[in-house]
Amino acid sequence: MNNKILGNIGEDMAENYLNSISYKVLTRNFSCRIGEIDIIAIDKNTLTFIEVKARRSVRFGQPVEAITLKKKDKLRKTAQYFLAKNTKYKSFSWRIDLIALKLSKERRLEKIFHIKNILNG
Repeated sequence: MNNKILGNIGEDMAENYLNSISYKVLTRNFSCRIGEIDIIAIDKNTLTFIEVKARRSVRFGQPVEAITLKKKDKLRKTAQYFLAKNTKYKSFSWRIDLIALKLSKERRLEKIFHIKNILNG
């Protein structure tokens, strides 16, 4: 299975998870010249930019290990760009989260990790 298909499956599962915990998903795959954010959602009064990582094995490392300082910086800049272009969210506090999914070989969800505010971690 290629990474694009796995990514789409992971994003679908992450969106379902977010809906189940009362987040309001605004958009998926926001993209600009700076970068891309997988999911943008509202958690109570917090605008949440969410990076989704899905893995079927840890052969290439844990999903959280894919979030390097460079990736965090790119996510932060992309989030700031979104906020500059969408002024109706100007009064919202915001953060960047990671949703890491462990999938079986059959693409079934085995485990989900939701790490809030990865810029401070």
